[in-house]
Amino acid sequence: MVLRELCVFVLVAVAHWASLSAAFSQSMDSDFTFTLPAGRKECFFQTMKKDASLEIEYQVLDGAGLDVDFYLSSPSGNVLARDRRKSDGVHTVETEDGDYMFCFDNSFSSISEKIIFFELILDNMDGWGEEDPEDWREYVHGTDLLDMKLEDILDAMNSVKARLGKSVQIQTLLRAFEARDRNLQESNSQRVNLWSITNLLVMVLVSGVQVYLLRSLFEDKRKSRT
Repeated sequence: MVLRELCVFVLVAVAHWASLSAAFSQSMDSDFTFTLPAGRKECFFQTMKKDASLEIEYQVLDGAGLDVDFYLSSPSGNVLARDRRKSDGVHTVETEDGDYMFCFDNSFSSISEKIIFFELILDNMDGWGEEDPEDWREYVHGTDLLDMKLEDILDAMNSVKARLGKSVQIQTLLRAFEARDRNLQESNSQRVNLWSITNLLVMVLVSGVQVYLLRSLFEDKRKSRT
């Protein structure tokens, strides 16, 4: 009897783990880094369902001014959020069924291209694009004697999944901050080096002029006649 219950438990656990693996394979968080040329606008689309949540966070990692125009529009064409010449931003909206469009506009710059990072976080998208996570329950038969409830296992693993997703999100944002700071430091270093070389050349030129003027003051211009 004990062996039979153990076999049933193993089969249920395997089926349950397979369903969880399928759910893990479709992450609801995604990020992207791209180059926005000068004078151009790039738009992206995200399909959402009703009563879900869409969060967009973006940063300008490199480019003159570290700024870009941004706007988010609903499937009906209404503008839900707009930023003008900002280096970063976060926007969260409650969604309806349809395709949401968000655009990054660098048309105000005619010279400098921008490197932009953005991340999408989709909440309350359970059951969208994947099988019902409760299908594993059909494998449960006669397991009332088990000490550990499979519902508790499911809750624990969902909690681990959520925390791992949050950790990945934080690490991605930290990498984006690090990339932007590194680009800013490299740009400042180039400016400091250029300014230092310019000052050095000016100092050498001024020193030469001073030496010439001092020598001309003490030079005897009278010519001896023989």
